[in-house]
Amino acid sequence: MLRLSFYGAAHSVTGSCFLLERDQTRILIDCGMFQGSKSEKELNYRPFPFTARDIDVLVLTHAHIDHSGLVPKLVKAGFSGPIFTTRPTSDLCSVMLPDSGFIQESEVTHLNRRNQQRGRASVEPIYTAEDALACLPQFRPVDYCTFVTLAPGIKFRFWNAGHLLGSASAELHIETGAGIVKRMLFSGDIGPDQKLLQHDPEAPKDLDYIICESTYGDTERAHVSAESRRALLRREVEGAIQRNGALIIPSFAVERTQELLVDLVNLMNDKEIPQAPIFIDSPLATKASAVFKRHAATLEKGSDLVRALDAHFVRFTESVEQSKAIARFSGFHIVISASGMCEAGRIRHHLKNWLWRAEGTILLVGYQAQGTLGRILYDGATRVRIQGEDIQVRAHVATIDLYSGHADASELVEWIAERGAISGNIFLVHGEEDAIAGLKQRLQPTLGSQIITPGLDDGFDLSGAHAVPLDGQRSHRIDPAQPGHLDWHNDVSKLILDISDELQNAHDEKTRGVIIRRLRRALDHEKA
Repeated sequence: MLRLSFYGAAHSVTGSCFLLERDQTRILIDCGMFQGSKSEKELNYRPFPFTARDIDVLVLTHAHIDHSGLVPKLVKAGFSGPIFTTRPTSDLCSVMLPDSGFIQESEVTHLNRRNQQRGRASVEPIYTAEDALACLPQFRPVDYCTFVTLAPGIKFRFWNAGHLLGSASAELHIETGAGIVKRMLFSGDIGPDQKLLQHDPEAPKDLDYIICESTYGDTERAHVSAESRRALLRREVEGAIQRNGALIIPSFAVERTQELLVDLVNLMNDKEIPQAPIFIDSPLATKASAVFKRHAATLEKGSDLVRALDAHFVRFTESVEQSKAIARFSGFHIVISASGMCEAGRIRHHLKNWLWRAEGTILLVGYQAQGTLGRILYDGATRVRIQGEDIQVRAHVATIDLYSGHADASELVEWIAERGAISGNIFLVHGEEDAIAGLKQRLQPTLGSQIITPGLDDGFDLSGAHAVPLDGQRSHRIDPAQPGHLDWHNDVSKLILDISDELQNAHDEKTRGVIIRRLRRALDHEKA
């Protein structure tokens, strides 16, 4: 039997993880970390829904943490097989995974301090920086378009996905008996047209099954030139200059930071905006930039990137002390810091420092998943909670969605059409509900009933001409409707802010007392 299970990126945009089984051979495609609501992030701490030591091989499409972030946990849990990926992805993972482990250790330290104060149990990090370093010897870099045998009768090759340095789509050929070979393609993340540093995506034709991302499946982005993109960025920078405060840009440390830096430095060198300090406040971005520099010859506009990285007004901060020193700067300056969805890392400290100031500017430049702080800011929140503190949002919050690493709806439809006839099914993954529904609607006229939108932990038998659900044989770790949605933790945060506002705005102590008594009665009623 040939089976495919969806253990992540099902009706959500994170946690990419697909298990392919043929008889006794088990191949994992991606092993990503869940982001978004706390209900989804808690899945990172739970045991895998499979036995790690039984996995024979891992095929990794690219280095982004939502695709690679649980690899150290997989190895720690007993996986000892090879990890096939491209050379740039291997190089990026060598800095990204230890950084992820370090962040987890740091955040758990802070969390446990608060837990101790509140009388709660302590928690352990998902893995440590040392665990991440321990998994690196298992990486096996391979070139694009080169077949590699994974097991007898199973081979694969990578195609450039145009999403990120080293990103790939994975094509698998699987013999299933009687001379039948199933051809499958895992898209990974597909890059858009006119990506600043990446070549256009490539992939084979005439497949039996496609597992395709749908992050922007319901979105048509304006197709603008490089000049128009820089003009929009210049407009936001000019607004930040007028406000005379910091321009804070939450950005993924890998690719997005490098793209922004190229455009900002070009604008300053061309005197379209005044030169000002640009702080890259992310040790990971610093290390990743060195990897990009090493592979610059494989990139479009690689020479522009090298020139931007070497600009005298670009400052890379390494230590915590250097990061804290940025807060002493007054007047206009630019801070690019991870993470891109404001979920972890140094960006949260910069947001705490600037969100409450009217002279500050927060510029969101990429996708913000449901439940993340970035999405809450994107949706117009006037108050947020960061590290247990209530912060009023007075800064100007703007969005430029022209640095996305993902193809939009039309580009995805075109990419799928270029794959030719699909004999079996296409599975739409790595998208929230509306995005998947939007892409499905666009594909319906040509693919109709061949389209499948799997839920988290769903499995399918691919042995026949079409996929057959394995319903009834699977248990789900969380409600299949939960991924990609706000959860009760988000509701509690909003409730706390609303209660605080009501009490602050009450006319007198008597009114505040009435509000508190009503809340207490509601809680007592629930206990009864």
